[in-house]
Amino acid sequence: MTARKIMLLGEIGVGKSSLVRRLVHDKFETEYLPTLGVDIYRYDVPPNPAHPPMSLIIWDTDGNFGEAIFRHAYMKQATAAVIVADVTRRPTLEAMTTLARGFREAFPGRYHALVVNKIDLLAGDDPALPPEITDDRDDLFLTSAKTGDNVRTAFNEAAAAIARRGF
Repeated sequence: MTARKIMLLGEIGVGKSSLVRRLVHDKFETEYLPTLGVDIYRYDVPPNPAHPPMSLIIWDTDGNFGEAIFRHAYMKQATAAVIVADVTRRPTLEAMTTLARGFREAFPGRYHALVVNKIDLLAGDDPALPPEITDDRDDLFLTSAKTGDNVRTAFNEAAAAIARRGF
């Protein structure tokens, strides 16, 4: 089985760990447990005729790095990034665009997904996302780690995109 490294990036408190726990363990913790440094998870992607069997090795970063993350050893051999923002905190959406730009510059041609998390807090309204997010992206996913909405879809699409790009 092929293993590919994916970086989970975003500001503190956007729900990165909650997303990966929902993905890997199908659980959601209501208590906030901050990541210290990095946690590593493995997700076996369901079989797909579009790509060989694949495991995603997901590096869940703590959000303290900002753009400096791209110079950190954590990023070595990353094949993709899932960049997360909190739909209820506009500064995290702005940070998402900065991280996406930094990832594209540091890893040209590699896939990145933009994941706007916590959509369950919107009470049915469509989020007002800045054009930098809707226009400047590989893929955009509106997710809820709490309910599980679109979590698997985002990571399964990342796996398919990695295979399409030959990484």
